[in-house]
Amino acid sequence: MSASSAFNDEKGGSSSVGEPEYGHDPASGGIFSSDYKRHDDLKEMLDSNKDSLKLEAMKRIVAMIARGKNASDLFPAVVKNVACKNIEVKKLVYVYLVRYAEEQQDLALLSISTFQRGLKDPNQLIRASALRVLSSIRVTIIVPIMMLAIKEAASDMSPYVRKTAAHAIPKLYSLDPEQKDQLIEVIEKLLADKTTLVAGSVVMAFEEVCPERIDLIHKNYRKLCNLLIDVEEWGQVVIINMLTRYARTQFLNPNINESLLEEGGGGDKTFYGSDEDEDEDDEEKEKKAEAAALAKRKPYVMDPDHRLLLRNTKPLLQSRNAAVVMAVAQLYFHLAPKAEVGVIAKALVRLLRSHSEVQYVVLQNVATMTIKRRGMFEPYLKSFYIRSTDPTQIKVLKLEVLTNLANETNISTILREFQTYIKSMDKDFVAATIQAIGRCATNIGEVRDTCLNGLVQLLSNRDELVVAESVVVIKKLLQMQPEKHSDIIKHMAKLTDNIQVPMARASILWLIGEYCEHVPKIAPDVLRKMAKSFTNEEDIVKLQIINLAAKLYLTNSKQTKLLTQYVLNLAKYDQNYDIRDRARFIRQLIVPTEKSGALSKYAKKLFLALKPAPVLESPFKDRDHFQLGSLSHLLNAKAGGYQELPDWPEAAPDPSVRNVEVPEWTKCSSREKRKEKKVEKPFYSDSEGESGPTESADSESDSASGSESRSGSEVSGSGSESEESEEGSESEEEEEEEEEKDKKKKKKELKKPVHESESEQSSEEEDRKIARKSKQRTSESESESDEDEESESESSQSESEESESEAEVKKKKKTVESKPPSKPVKKETKKEKTEMSLLDLDDFEPAPSPQVTPVNTFLSNSLVTDLEGLSLSDSVLSPATIAPSSALKNYELLHRITGEGLSVEYCFSRQPFSPDANMVAVQMQFTNNATSDTKNLHMEDVKLQSGMRVKEFPEIELLSAGEMATAVMGIDFCDSTQAANFQLCTHTRKFFVSIQPPVGELMRPIFLTENEFKKEQGQLMGMNEITEKLTLDAKCRNEHAIVQRVTTAANLSRVPCGSDKECRFAGRTVTSSSLVLVTVATKEEGAAQLTVNCEKMVIGTMLVKDILLALTQ
Repeated sequence: MSASSAFNDEKGGSSSVGEPEYGHDPASGGIFSSDYKRHDDLKEMLDSNKDSLKLEAMKRIVAMIARGKNASDLFPAVVKNVACKNIEVKKLVYVYLVRYAEEQQDLALLSISTFQRGLKDPNQLIRASALRVLSSIRVTIIVPIMMLAIKEAASDMSPYVRKTAAHAIPKLYSLDPEQKDQLIEVIEKLLADKTTLVAGSVVMAFEEVCPERIDLIHKNYRKLCNLLIDVEEWGQVVIINMLTRYARTQFLNPNINESLLEEGGGGDKTFYGSDEDEDEDDEEKEKKAEAAALAKRKPYVMDPDHRLLLRNTKPLLQSRNAAVVMAVAQLYFHLAPKAEVGVIAKALVRLLRSHSEVQYVVLQNVATMTIKRRGMFEPYLKSFYIRSTDPTQIKVLKLEVLTNLANETNISTILREFQTYIKSMDKDFVAATIQAIGRCATNIGEVRDTCLNGLVQLLSNRDELVVAESVVVIKKLLQMQPEKHSDIIKHMAKLTDNIQVPMARASILWLIGEYCEHVPKIAPDVLRKMAKSFTNEEDIVKLQIINLAAKLYLTNSKQTKLLTQYVLNLAKYDQNYDIRDRARFIRQLIVPTEKSGALSKYAKKLFLALKPAPVLESPFKDRDHFQLGSLSHLLNAKAGGYQELPDWPEAAPDPSVRNVEVPEWTKCSSREKRKEKKVEKPFYSDSEGESGPTESADSESDSASGSESRSGSEVSGSGSESEESEEGSESEEEEEEEEEKDKKKKKKELKKPVHESESEQSSEEEDRKIARKSKQRTSESESESDEDEESESESSQSESEESESEAEVKKKKKTVESKPPSKPVKKETKKEKTEMSLLDLDDFEPAPSPQVTPVNTFLSNSLVTDLEGLSLSDSVLSPATIAPSSALKNYELLHRITGEGLSVEYCFSRQPFSPDANMVAVQMQFTNNATSDTKNLHMEDVKLQSGMRVKEFPEIELLSAGEMATAVMGIDFCDSTQAANFQLCTHTRKFFVSIQPPVGELMRPIFLTENEFKKEQGQLMGMNEITEKLTLDAKCRNEHAIVQRVTTAANLSRVPCGSDKECRFAGRTVTSSSLVLVTVATKEEGAAQLTVNCEKMVIGTMLVKDILLALTQ
């Protein structure tokens, strides 16, 4: 069956005679057709033995999904084919599963073993698809499986699979944020990847999971800068945004001197000028001192890494992708020196020829840029002229830019342009133009009168909206020089009969009221007219009528006294409470009575005070505190997930953190020489041109040491990694030859006579043997892996070899420690390699001093812990030593009043109950407060839940008056907090009592090493793990207090922990010996996180509540 026929079938044609037609829209009767049958033939095809039919069915299903049809009911039929041998079918099945795995989680979980097999498939596409499906199943129970799959995929040979692993990281993080630490390790590994395919994806994962971990970027900074040009567009945007934030924390502000000059501009003149003004005041002296300090300040020198970033992003301004151009533009705006920012203007103007959506975003950013860097866009003024076809929002933004660019030289051109815009049919745009004219008038004093005359002419426009907007703008302009423009005020007073727009009417009334002394004859008449129509006006107009009446009453009470009273009486009974309140307030102020207070004396000052003219500012004035190009900047509000752009540091952080090489030892190791050669060959042979030599030059200028310049060339060489892989087997053969030569050289070097002790020689011989073995292995498997992967594989091999022979390790440890400290340590071959990878991972630079730490680093963690814990033997660990001594809590079993003089208290002694280890020991204390003796104290009628058992305490024959006695009983609570009920009997009375244990008393402490704890915790994830965030009580902020409170709440023992931020505890339940692990991880300002891992979920839940209570109260 061909694909075209399948498509026809989908459209409603029939593939065989007699098959019913299926409609796809309601008009064709699709609602009434037997729609379910259409999937029957697909199910048959999927169940058939022929791969061709399965493939055809899958193509049709994927086509349905692409057209937005729901194919979820086919899930069981499709998921069966996940194990199909045909790769084409398998790929399509995975495409389907990625779409529906989240909806059909239960069915997807059934096939999880098949997905795990898919992760080992020889085809890279299948491996990647299997990981994609696995990460699409959003169920917490499979988090450990996903974690394992991501770790394996991160070290896969195929860059495509590694890229998919990077994509899966944010998915897993959103599902279970607890995995953050493990995911950071994977991100760290992937950041070291040299392929362009992985770079963008892993930086995206870094931004999602741990954007605060800037230390992970240091070692990879130069590599990312050099790879940037070859990364796909989506990745470029992500990397550029991340590097913008990185650069703001690591480099100095390139405009620091300019900003200081601007601040102390006046001081500059006094500093360099003549001594004309002898009598300077204090301010000028301060400015002088500032300027003097500025002159002494050493000139700013740009960090070579800062320059590298600017140089490598500049070519991307020519990208076809608008997002990339925008990202580079914001990087330059935030990071580049003022003199260099101009290059982005041309690229952004080019984007204005794109779609209206792109134009909108670009113009938003240009409008912000033009406020601070106006000169940048002045040459392109005409590019911002408005076309009649532009949508309104684009027109308004272009107006904004034109207004920002207006200055004395170009204002005449801009105003001529604005004149044409006023004739537009788009009313919103016309209103915006009139506001723009107003802003130009306030900013440029020379054209203020021209603009005012132009706006007054608009008052005779036929369009009411134009007139209204003009009135509002004229009102603002008149406030600057009211005395000159009484004619305009008179002209506007006449407009009150015609203009109906509330805002415009209110503006005219405010003007007449404010400047009533300039128009003494017209103002009372306007009030008369307004009083007539008061009840029909809008609220905003009514408020201004009341204000006008008050001002006229104070300046011209003879003419307006009655009018004012009339207006205030109307306002007194208005529906709006604002107007009623205003009228009541004004009456008390302006009409003095016996009751009116001191304020009425100052009524004239209050109402007719001089008011400052309004400043017409751009709405984009304060937007630059958001990062340009971000959603927050577009909305002018902080969007979810937005990260603030950091401020520039005052002092430059250490630039050496970005140097990738191993610190220089006394001898340069042959491994380093080999690396240099390896890198240089593709470096010179490939046409990588610009980025190569200049980068190495940069790093040389950064520091004088040869090793650092080498790091520069190493990084620049990595840019050609993709081309290097294409060269194929020739280069590999050459490299192998080089390796052999290196080996010979190395042997000669090692044979050179050096004054060493015998123990030193023997340890170095062992080193050489191991190194030779590992080198042979890596040279065989050098086909596709890059150097970082080599070093990782070698370190893992050397680790396994060392763990195999613990005796050798101990011997080596002794010999190394016995070396004289003054002599620099020779650590070539294997150690050099592993150290390379360790440095990359741990982000730490050892000093060149001869500290002999690396041996420990090579031991596997478990081995180190085992060696440390050798002195501990099980016999030493009595319960007393495990559990910290804390006061046992007493509970009341029988009150002395209820017990007629007999009181009984009990506590959980936390000691093993010798008759039966599965029972909890309960210590009881009997006190006879009566005057007579109590006899035959014993237990009767024990009522227990199923499974529970009790070992009774021995009978107390006599308890004399005023005396005390203790007894121990055992209760098997069966790992539940159900109460044990029984009768406490004396020779005369019976008392019903019950003992209910807190959950913390149902366990016994056990000793675990840190590694054992982590291993057990790893097996109790998912549903067996409960995590709660809490704020610690003020008295419980130190380690001692936390340990005391946790061990009081639960009978657990402390587990040794390497971190001072974590406290770990372990125990087992008394009855079933189920493991209980507790972790309290403290954070800043008293915040903490409590994690309980327990095989029994109910016990875990109750324990969390108890410990939370203990730590927070």
